[in-house]
Amino acid sequence: MKAGKIQKAALRRKYHVRKKVFGTPDRPRLSVFRSNRHIYTQIIDDTAGATLASASTKTKIQRDQLPNSGNIKAAEIVGEAIAKQALSVGIKCVCFDRNR
Repeated sequence: MKAGKIQKAALRRKYHVRKKVFGTPDRPRLSVFRSNRHIYTQIIDDTAGATLASASTKTKIQRDQLPNSGNIKAAEIVGEAIAKQALSVGIKCVCFDRNR
């Protein structure tokens, strides 16, 4: 019973934070999700409902570079990968969504 209340409260907090963060074509949203094993990032245009760029530790290039995929080094490599993809698409500024 108590675990259910905690989970509902966490979802409510996430909804309130997410309601304030909105990606536009000029300044898309950078969503970062970290699980226990992997790190995932996406650059999202919410007006079009489309993902413009994405990177994670599950892609083959990042997997070959990393012995562990959930640490600081992995976050650095994923950050560099998403930055390269964003620049290739023409994105210079993003709105950070901490995904909590």
